[in-house]
Amino acid sequence: MAAFGTVFMPQMTMATFENSDWNKPELVSSDAIQLHPGAHVLHYASTCFEGLKAFRHDDGSINLFRMNRNIERMQQSSRLLSLPAFDAGLLQKMITDVVKHFSDEVPKPPGSMYIRPTHIGTEAAIGKAASPTSSSMLYVLLSPVGDYFSGGDKTLRLLLEEDGSRCAAHMGMVKSGGNYASALQPILQARESVNADQVLFCPNGDVQETGAANFLLIDGNEIITKALDSSFLHGVTRDSILTIARDMGMTVSERQLSVDELLERASKPDCEAALSGTAAVLAPVGTLIHNGKEFSVGSGKSGATTLKLRKALNDIQWGKAEDKHSWLTKI
Repeated sequence: MAAFGTVFMPQMTMATFENSDWNKPELVSSDAIQLHPGAHVLHYASTCFEGLKAFRHDDGSINLFRMNRNIERMQQSSRLLSLPAFDAGLLQKMITDVVKHFSDEVPKPPGSMYIRPTHIGTEAAIGKAASPTSSSMLYVLLSPVGDYFSGGDKTLRLLLEEDGSRCAAHMGMVKSGGNYASALQPILQARESVNADQVLFCPNGDVQETGAANFLLIDGNEIITKALDSSFLHGVTRDSILTIARDMGMTVSERQLSVDELLERASKPDCEAALSGTAAVLAPVGTLIHNGKEFSVGSGKSGATTLKLRKALNDIQWGKAEDKHSWLTKI
């Protein structure tokens, strides 16, 4: 399988907002879109997106995982970016229509069809730096993806960054391209300087998230992660993992976690840490880098609880375990 997210289905669904109304979604070529060079998105970053997956079960059915939650978050992102509002039913139809159209292309486990709804401001108006776009484009791309861990279950190295944030605090819960752009330079610098895979942003010692995933600390039977606020992304995978952990009888503590407490707990032999996200579900963290020193998380290897939680979520997604929370939508 090609690198994650580099292969696309030849068509996508698209709807546009013009003259204060949404037009009917259409199936169009995914090779290109037409934008005026003065489009609002190109100058003032009026853009947000989502990431979810469709899974093929053993009975041949295609199932979308937590589509409604992703649609709700995209509506929230659009609202916070002052993009035109859309009904949940509109995006749900666009997602299901395009996935049905390419249902034969949905890979078997451990692969899946990655779904990328995107909303951008299209009004040609470079004088609207302080005003919202009056027109927009909503489209849904599909990308078949393979096993995220096909290269081995390698543990990640994280650089703890206390001086900077991933993005502006009031923008953290928006899934916008600008947030990823603002984290890119710190990540590249961390790779070059200490061979880190990601940066764990901990402004003023407050452990938040990495450039592209939520952070979870697993200490015995307890999962510790930052409580939801506007400063970081409210991950759908994060919520799913925490729900499964509670179902397993684990203690879930959503609270402030300091760098000092993180390093103290990480030194315990049975401690684990992981990053949660749509692509990897749970990626194990083996090393934390702080003030020029390296600290192993537990044994420094993939932890048993991390693997158990990831398998439990994968089993629901692939139809191998009961869907107790009605997360799957069969199409």
